[in-house]
Amino acid sequence: SGVPPVFADAADHDRRIDDLLAAGVLRDRARVYWQARLSDRYPTVEVRAMDVQLRADDAVLLAGIVRALVTTVLRDEAAGVPLYEPAPEFMTAAQWHAARHGLGDALIDPHAPSRLKAGDLVGRLIDYVTPALDDAGDTRQVNGLVHRLLREGTGADRQREAFRRGGRDALVHLLTTGSTASARP
Repeated sequence: SGVPPVFADAADHDRRIDDLLAAGVLRDRARVYWQARLSDRYPTVEVRAMDVQLRADDAVLLAGIVRALVTTVLRDEAAGVPLYEPAPEFMTAAQWHAARHGLGDALIDPHAPSRLKAGDLVGRLIDYVTPALDDAGDTRQVNGLVHRLLREGTGADRQREAFRRGGRDALVHLLTTGSTASARP
């Protein structure tokens, strides 16, 4: 589990997974629980860090961002742009901090040992992937959903607030109505 290691290429990835299987650490390839991994069945990248969302629109937002990020990184690689490889312990700390504090606090900038307002760091990410969002026709929708997410908070934020306001009953109400409703950004 956790942040995946950096691989030299797809063959390195496959070899290392094969080694884990041969050592008996994994039962099968589906048991690799890194926060992001290559699918063994489909030509996709699976991102597990935000596995289940409270609202369908939040899942759409994250899928759009992930697709744009993968597209952007592949384009950068093809153009010879060097891959930035932060230290694994730095990424683990940044992930823990984000999971603990969400978007209501500053986030750790993966490119510098500093913290930035969540909205600023998310804005940088969106700026970075905008050409890929444009190409996919996703820019308007993703931007609208990002603004809503920053304004209203994450599903975890909304769950904590519902529980604070009305206890378990309010939380159950949110979970049974909030996961199917789709709001316009």
